[in-house]
Amino acid sequence: MTDAAHVFRADTPQAAAAHAGEQVAQSRWLAIEQSRIDAFAAATNDHQWIHVDPSRAATESPFGGTIAHGFLTLSLIAGFFQECVQVGGLRMAVNYGLNRLRFVTPVRSGQRIRGVFRLVEVSPVSGGYQATWEITVEIEGEPRPACIAEMLLRWYV
Repeated sequence: MTDAAHVFRADTPQAAAAHAGEQVAQSRWLAIEQSRIDAFAAATNDHQWIHVDPSRAATESPFGGTIAHGFLTLSLIAGFFQECVQVGGLRMAVNYGLNRLRFVTPVRSGQRIRGVFRLVEVSPVSGGYQATWEITVEIEGEPRPACIAEMLLRWYV
């Protein structure tokens, strides 16, 4: 599997809209190390042992070790997006939320993940456009994804 990102570039939101329904971008692989999991636990006050206690997780959890928080996986989508999607002609872009979110497979400490982006649709809204994206967070070597999310972005022109 390649570490290279597949970058999507569009000069305008209208040019991006021409690719609705297509898988358009893919980020590089990112290793999810225990230090990142611990930092997320500290930032969110979620110190559940399946995330932060490698010894206990190795013996008591069905995953054989610690796993990343689902919301850690979700939070990384923003960085994956910035890495591999570039749309010009925007004054600003704002995260408008999610329509759907599923955490399908836990990400074990040490695994690598990446974001795969499919542009669902681009529709006009006051002051700009709303882009709907389906994001699949893949786990290297795993048949099922970590996460599938439908994300809404507002693109203001």
